[in-house]
Amino acid sequence: MIGRTRSGARWNRTKVFPVCDDLAARSAGDVTKHRDLNTGPIQAISSVISRPTDTDPDHMPDRAVLPQHECGLFGVFGHPNAAVLTYYGLFALQHRGQESAGIVTTTGPGHTFHQHKDMGLVSQVFGQEELERLNGTRAIGHTRYSTTGTSTIKNAQPFVVDCVRGQIAIAHNGNLTNADVLRDELEGKGSIFQTTADSEIILHLLAQPSSNGGNILSGLRRIEGAFSLLIMSERELIAVRDPYGWRPLVLGKLDGAYILASETCALDLIHAEFIREIEPGEVLIIDENGMRSERPFPDVPPAFCMFEYVYFARPDSIIGGVNVAKVRTEMGRELARKFPADADIVVPVPDSGNYAALGFAEELNIPYALAFVRNHYIGRTFLQPSQLIRDFDVRVKLNLIKEMVAGKRVVVVDDSIVRGTTARARVVNLREAGAKEVHMRVSCPPHRFACHYGIDFPDPDKLIANQMSMDQICQYLGVDSLGYLDVDGMVRATGRKFNEFCLACFNGKYPLPVDPALDKFIMERRENRAKALAAEERQPTLFAGLK
Repeated sequence: MIGRTRSGARWNRTKVFPVCDDLAARSAGDVTKHRDLNTGPIQAISSVISRPTDTDPDHMPDRAVLPQHECGLFGVFGHPNAAVLTYYGLFALQHRGQESAGIVTTTGPGHTFHQHKDMGLVSQVFGQEELERLNGTRAIGHTRYSTTGTSTIKNAQPFVVDCVRGQIAIAHNGNLTNADVLRDELEGKGSIFQTTADSEIILHLLAQPSSNGGNILSGLRRIEGAFSLLIMSERELIAVRDPYGWRPLVLGKLDGAYILASETCALDLIHAEFIREIEPGEVLIIDENGMRSERPFPDVPPAFCMFEYVYFARPDSIIGGVNVAKVRTEMGRELARKFPADADIVVPVPDSGNYAALGFAEELNIPYALAFVRNHYIGRTFLQPSQLIRDFDVRVKLNLIKEMVAGKRVVVVDDSIVRGTTARARVVNLREAGAKEVHMRVSCPPHRFACHYGIDFPDPDKLIANQMSMDQICQYLGVDSLGYLDVDGMVRATGRKFNEFCLACFNGKYPLPVDPALDKFIMERRENRAKALAAEERQPTLFAGLK
């Protein structure tokens, strides 16, 4: 049973929680002691496609180690205002990444690719002048949070190259699990890399000439991990989704133009018609003749990332035919049925906890109160990788309306607790404001395992549920009771089958084998080794043996 209460001498009134032994009701002085814890001729790229023959962790805010896979993709084929539509699409997908943004456009064969990208939010990177320079009827755009590779302008996407296949641009959402092996191999054959992002590896594989026995699908079959891709050549726009289907990708249409996006909310903003989702393992090729699909990958069981429903996706998006807000509301209902609480108000942690808290409150007929006020100009704290900024944002992101909680029994509902430091700080705020009781409810199971498929969950030893028992977590947070939704209830809330999801961060069952030493700075470690060799004068020389 995933739930605990504070008193070692009794059960709470709901009679469902074992106790947290040594947390008697705190005095004002006790709360004060915890205040410091708030811290050639152009060749169609598809023409050579062949079908397969066979920091200080103790002071890191909780949201600083919340999942950080997020990248947003948007593409247009066949619209005179492709750049502007892509701008709006990326704006709708801003929640998927706040480090950098970029757009690449073209008109077709014989026309140079135009691109603009920079660090910052979509509205900061693009203005009227930048969009006017992005001429073309086709475009791909990307808004980024780094998963492999650091947050620098050189890693901002889309990436563009001019190679034997002509000009190619690529935008990637996900994370490759065999990036280090592929890069070592490519560098051994003479490939030169300009970035530390694993997405560039895909571009090198795609750019290999067919005269060397390579083709686009054979290149795609070599990559492993989570990837939703948009690839634009001079003739086509290509959408790719990995065989497990970890990351979402959808197809729409507007005024005869094809639209591709990470989520349906981006289609809604521009009034595009939703056609369907790109299926797991599908390569969708769009050109002047229409569109067609290829299936280059082996059939594997689907493994859609559950955290898209729990946290990542916008609540107005549709995933798997189900509205995300509806799923989160049902998760709250499931949570209330499993771990009810006798309380005066239910308070969400905005914004991702809003719908789960609403479902919890409706199920138990308890008033729903927006006691935490979010500063929406801060952005998603976990999507900003600088520890200094994260620490600041955690402290200014939410402010408590004290009058709403004073003297009341409060249930706080959040989507997840990763490290626990931010959750603990919120409990301190509530008690300082005079809350009579504080009960914590979490609308997903405890995170006990790292993610290697594009979500920057920390190592297991940085996950509170991996290091503490439920009693210890309850005591650490300083709450009167604690309850997590279980895996069965979480999946049931989606209305989908259990075997359609990746649940590795909850149960440790990884759909695809991974290297346990893998982390987001794998590329930088390789560069550091090269620098060390240079310092020892052991680096290879270009003119070795020449006199």
